[in-house]
Amino acid sequence: QLAVAVAVAPGPPGPCSTSTAVRRPPRHISRSRGLHRGAMSVVAAVSSTHPSATADGSPPQMATTRLERGSLLVGGRELLSQCPPEATLRAGVADAAPGAAFLGARAAAPSSRHVFSLGTIPKGWRWLSLFKLKIWWMAPKTGADTAGVPAETQMLLLEKTGNGVEDTVYALMLPVLDGDFRASLQGSPENELQFCFESGDPDVQTMDAVDAVFVNSGDNPFKLMKESIKILSKIKGTFSHIESKETPANLDWFGWCTWDAFYKAVNPVGIEEGLQSLREGGAPPRFLIIDDGWQQIVNEFKEVDGALLEETVFAERLVDLKENDKFRGEACKNLGDLVKKIKETHGVKYVYAWHALLGYWGGVCTSSDVMEKYNPKLVYPVQSPGDVANLRDVAMDSLEKYGVGIIDPEKIYEFYNDQHSYLSSVGVDGVKVDVQNVMETLGHGFGGRVALTRKYQHALEESIARNFKGNNLICCMSHSSDHIYSALKSAVARASEDFMPREPTLQTLHIANVAFNSLLLGEIFIPDWDMFQSKHETAEFHGAARALSGGGVYVSDKPGVHDFNVLKKLVLPDGSILRARYAGRPTRDCLFNDPVMDGKSLLKIWNLNNLSAAVGVFNCQGAGNWTWLVEEISHVPTAVNITGHLSPSDVESLEEITGDEWNGETAVYAFNSCSLSRLQKHQSLELSLVTMTCEIYTISPIQ
Repeated sequence: QLAVAVAVAPGPPGPCSTSTAVRRPPRHISRSRGLHRGAMSVVAAVSSTHPSATADGSPPQMATTRLERGSLLVGGRELLSQCPPEATLRAGVADAAPGAAFLGARAAAPSSRHVFSLGTIPKGWRWLSLFKLKIWWMAPKTGADTAGVPAETQMLLLEKTGNGVEDTVYALMLPVLDGDFRASLQGSPENELQFCFESGDPDVQTMDAVDAVFVNSGDNPFKLMKESIKILSKIKGTFSHIESKETPANLDWFGWCTWDAFYKAVNPVGIEEGLQSLREGGAPPRFLIIDDGWQQIVNEFKEVDGALLEETVFAERLVDLKENDKFRGEACKNLGDLVKKIKETHGVKYVYAWHALLGYWGGVCTSSDVMEKYNPKLVYPVQSPGDVANLRDVAMDSLEKYGVGIIDPEKIYEFYNDQHSYLSSVGVDGVKVDVQNVMETLGHGFGGRVALTRKYQHALEESIARNFKGNNLICCMSHSSDHIYSALKSAVARASEDFMPREPTLQTLHIANVAFNSLLLGEIFIPDWDMFQSKHETAEFHGAARALSGGGVYVSDKPGVHDFNVLKKLVLPDGSILRARYAGRPTRDCLFNDPVMDGKSLLKIWNLNNLSAAVGVFNCQGAGNWTWLVEEISHVPTAVNITGHLSPSDVESLEEITGDEWNGETAVYAFNSCSLSRLQKHQSLELSLVTMTCEIYTISPIQ
């Protein structure tokens, strides 16, 4: 029963300078949609979601959101000061949340890239940024100074406290997609908050950024995030809130992925051995991902000197839609034969196959007879200045040098349909699609990054709907807002960079990263916190986090290398898992702390189940640095003992599982220490954890 209990508890600032208009005549100039903004500030007063307290106890009056005399006021507080004249505000964008608005600006001349100032964040606010650390992935960063807001910030949550908890205001700034343009936030050395507005195609230009940065405020950061994403989805119409999407059925079953078990050497014999050893140990996988290594690819750079050959791996290209020779031989006749065998013999219910958004890392082989029908051509990616302002990625360095075989956008649905109809015909149930953010670098000549990403994403979703029985798609390497705000049907997305079993200093970072990223991603997708390995020095740490994630639970164990004591805390005998209700996210008192490097903060992650709640407490201090500091600081892991507090009030929306008569009393059970406490909702208990240890608390309301 204890096994069931844990399963139930379940950069450098200012990288850009203001751009000037492209000198040649533009092919396409995007105009604002029915709204002309001059170079003067637009003053608008609208209601906010945060009520102002009154001294006489009368009903609170709604605060106003307005851009006035160089200040942006939200929730009754000044969010930005020294706003320049070119900053604009479009208010009244949602009847249900009259405080919601869009910030924008108008330039003196059209260009494909602008950098506009919005002003300065006054003292008293602290912020949490989710920014693109690499082209593929977001990471969190906290701070208080405007200059410290990192380039490529895609979410900025801010908090300003008053005299009490009731006086705390939260503001949310979401740079979004506006027509053919994409916005991102960044601080500057001049202590200005800027937004970068770019199309990714020199021929797609505009003067106007009208709906570039969504702004909203409230007194509950989680409700604020949920409300804001729902508002945006209705206004934009290009993506959907997670509540409107079909949940893939495989998420409620334990899974196994072949990647860390074999890497690209995956083969039929190894797959069967892995499934058998897990099944015989009492943790039968009902969900399998056949990761990279099953496709027919070609490396066209074999003549390159040995020293350079390794970097060409990411430029390898797809030559055929069917499986390679490893899956055609004595072990199995073909991929269909393997899928049939593992479903019948090992009880696997769902099989996914891996592929990249462009077919393979380097796209498709342009000289392949099979690929000829899709009109492929070789193009060379161009990264945004924002992408290279933080961490460069070795895969993108390779693709920039050797090029990408891109499919004609008008043929991309045909390509996906051919690929997926073949996979479906051999019994495959869905796909994990990787390398998605590469599209943002290929917009030149295709109408820009937003238009190209949306074309591919919607074609992918339509093919999934046509060829597979469920919404069986995992999106990966897809943290650019180009993709996030183009996900109409996609319901699952990886929440961070890979679990890396051979990198000891990245384990605690992984847990903190997925939890913080889920604040944004969890409103649009079910975040996938990635696989882990059960026989690993951090297995308990990772396993506890997966129990709280609200997403899938799957491992990448090598065949025969398992710890079933860990697995049986997560997996029921029939292979099912007990998945929590929402995406696991940091508790409110952790949102603006650094649980990895400040030396004092524990990370608490909360979630709800049908009849109880859970909070996992993790000590992520001392084991590693955030990866953007790796090259600057040689980290030596140090065990640190941290003391903190746990309270039933750490769980948001606890009233969802309590009746109207509940008096606030709870039973709190600590899984590892087997201790039981009786606490009122706002009471707390003290706990201490050393580095890389955790505790899961099940919180049950006493009725």
